[in-house]
Amino acid sequence: MDAVFKTETAIFNFRVAGIWIEGHVLLHRDKNDEHWSLPGGRVALLEKSQVSIEREFLEELGVAIQIDRLVWVGENFFKYGGNDYHEVGFYYLVSSNDQSLFQEGPFNGLEGERLIYQWTPIDEIKNVELYPRHLRTGLYHLPKLTDHFVEKQYIL
Repeated sequence: MDAVFKTETAIFNFRVAGIWIEGHVLLHRDKNDEHWSLPGGRVALLEKSQVSIEREFLEELGVAIQIDRLVWVGENFFKYGGNDYHEVGFYYLVSSNDQSLFQEGPFNGLEGERLIYQWTPIDEIKNVELYPRHLRTGLYHLPKLTDHFVEKQYIL
C-alpha cells in the first residue's frame, strides 16, 4: 500500500525520486502530461525510502541502482487533476552499472507506454517544464549536504 492519504480537502503523498546524472539527467513524464519530473514513485507503507527508490527503478525500468546519498527533502504543494496535493519528496543521487538505458530520444519503460523517459542534457534543464521547479536550477549545483526546500508555486 502506497503512502497516499486522501481527505476531503487534499491528498498527502510520500514520494522518492532518483537523480541520475551522466552528463544528461534522466527525466520522465506521463504520456498525457506536458511536464517532466525525476523518475521514482510512492513509498509503500512500512517501507524504507531507500528500498522504495530501488524498487521503483526495478519495476519501471528493470535497472538495479546504487544510492549515493540523499540530496534533498522537498515539501511540494500543488494542484493536479483538480486535487490539492501536499507531497513530501526524498531526492536521492543514484547511479547504475547498467548502461542499457543510455540512448537518445524518448523511450518507454517496463510499464509500457504510460511513462515516457528521456535523457536531457544537464545544461538544458532550465528550459524544461520540470517539477518541482526547484530542480530547474538545483540540478546544476547539487548541495554537498542534504538540503530542504519548500515549493508552493506550481499548479499543473
